[in-house]
Amino acid sequence: MSKETQQKKTVARMLFLQGIPGKDIAEKLSVSQNTVTRWQKEGGWSQLRSASTVSRQELVNKILLAISSALDKANDSDGGGVSSVLVDQLCKLSATIEKLDKKNNVVTVIEVFTAFVKWLQSRMETDPELSPELLKAINKYQDLYVAERLSV
Repeated sequence: MSKETQQKKTVARMLFLQGIPGKDIAEKLSVSQNTVTRWQKEGGWSQLRSASTVSRQELVNKILLAISSALDKANDSDGGGVSSVLVDQLCKLSATIEKLDKKNNVVTVIEVFTAFVKWLQSRMETDPELSPELLKAINKYQDLYVAERLSV
């Protein structure tokens, strides 16, 4: 891959993580939309963007609504008792909230990394020490860090 193509790929990744549609990225960088899609798939950009756009609080609220709904159904049923199936569901939902607490740190890290990259991009115009190669290296290590945190 040429240096210019690698630079475009780095910029495309940053734009994608900021929520810019692939079509717009392709137009801005003068590459095909298929190229942006290929880079997105190869780099797992969608997973990174998803992790940074869904907040822990939104997920916890949905889980709590599911718990509330399950309890309401149990109370409305003729049996009146809590079934072992319901207890199992509640345990699983509670465990999911615990896991989210652990993963929350990763989402926070991604948010900080995204803000940092935006800041670096704005500084590139005035700071000669900031280069596309440096941003590429920073992105590489940010991705490695996030991948390791997600696998813990």
